Formats: sequence, C-alpha cells, structure tokens
Amino acid sequence: MACEQWSAKLDTYLDGELSADETRSFDAHVRSCAGCAADALACVQLRNLVRTAGRSFTPSPDFRMRVLSPKRKRKPLFAWALASVAGVILIAVSLSFVGQQRARRAQIFGELADLHIAALASTNPVDVVSSDRHTVKPWFEGRIPFSFNLPELQNTDFSLVGGRISYLEQIPGAQLIYRLRKHQISVFIFPDRDVPTSLFGGARERTGFSQETWSEHGLRYFIVGDTGADDITRLSNLLKRAQKQ
Repeated sequence: MACEQWSAKLDTYLDGELSADETRSFDAHVRSCAGCAADALACVQLRNLVRTAGRSFTPSPDFRMRVLSPKRKRKPLFAWALASVAGVILIAVSLSFVGQQRARRAQIFGELADLHIAALASTNPVDVVSSDRHTVKPWFEGRIPFSFNLPELQNTDFSLVGGRISYLEQIPGAQLIYRLRKHQISVFIFPDRDVPTSLFGGARERTGFSQETWSEHGLRYFIVGDTGADDITRLSNLLKRAQKQ
C-alpha cells in the first residue's frame, strides 16, 4: 500500500511540488525500495529524453534575427507607424528574452534535481566510494576536463560519500555526494563557460529541494539537497574556502 501511495505522488515529487516533509519521506522510501527507485529512475530518464528532443527543435538566434530584421526600406510616410511597431517588437523581444532566460534557468535547476534523484534511486549512487578527499579528487583526473579542490570536513557534521561523473546537457562534470545526518546532498561542478553566468547571478531556485549556485575560478557549482537552506549555505562556504587553498 505504501508503494502505491508513493507511486501516485511520483510525478509531483519529480516536479518539486511536495512539501519538505513529504520530500524527505519520499527520499527515504526510494533509498529503501528497489521498485520505487526503479520507477523514479525511469521517469527521470524519460524526462531527460523529452528535454533533449525538445531542444532539437529550438529556433536558433540567427533564425530569430532574420525573422525580425526589415526586408526593405519603407517610405517616410510610414516612419511613425514603423517606429511604433518597432517599439512593440522591441518590448516583445525583450520580454521573450527574459522569459527564455528564466525558463532556461529553471530547466537547468530541474535537470540537476533529476540527476540528484537518479543518484538517490540508483543501487550504485557513486562511482568512487570514499570519505577521503585525497581518494575522491584524484579519481576525477582524466575523466573530466578540469580540476577542483575538496574541503576538509573534520569537525563538521558533513561526510563525503563519494563521487560520480554526471552530464548536464551532454557536458561532463563532477557530482559529489555528501551526507548530513539522514540527508543526501549533491554538489555538481561544471565548466562555467558551458553554463553561462548570466543565467544565474547567484540566484537560488526551489524545485522541492534547497539549492544554491555560484561561480568561482572558471567553474560553476550547484548544490542540491532536501536539507535546510542554512545547511546548504554551510556546505557552500566549505567548498568556497577549499578553492582558495
């Protein structure tokens, strides 16, 4: 019966629309139930396939410019009308651009939440299992096109579980899994050039999880977890200090 109840809420969970308590309960159930974990993983994979297919038909910026560019010079008699139309088009394009930026940002946060859920649902959430940062960091060398530092976690309540390679829109990056009490937290790291800074500006978004992002030394960091925002901030501060070492 418990599995049937959770199965009915699976789409709501993946959309980040469950309450914080229900999200934590669902996470705990997924980690202990192979059937529900498989269902969650299948849904995440299907959503990723749909996103990939949808991006294949996105109009290019060049196409938009050709559609909006004037084809020939108009008569002066209609200059005032053209100015009005141009103003309307400019406003529409600006609003469309802002809307696209917001949608793109929400899409990226949503994909990261899906990657986090997929890791929790997997029987092997990490490829390198170790709490030793000196073991986990070298494992990524040669597997991703960048390097990074990991924080020293002594005297903190965070523990490193391990790491794996994750792909954000076919861009390879690092996914680190941390444990905080009964919570699992994912830290994603990608080259900043492949995830434009203008999309984020340090903003947080909520998709049923606490999330934070920032850019440092050419890398874009994302943290996703079902713990409180204060815990996410404490982990982000540890990571930021590690990059300065």
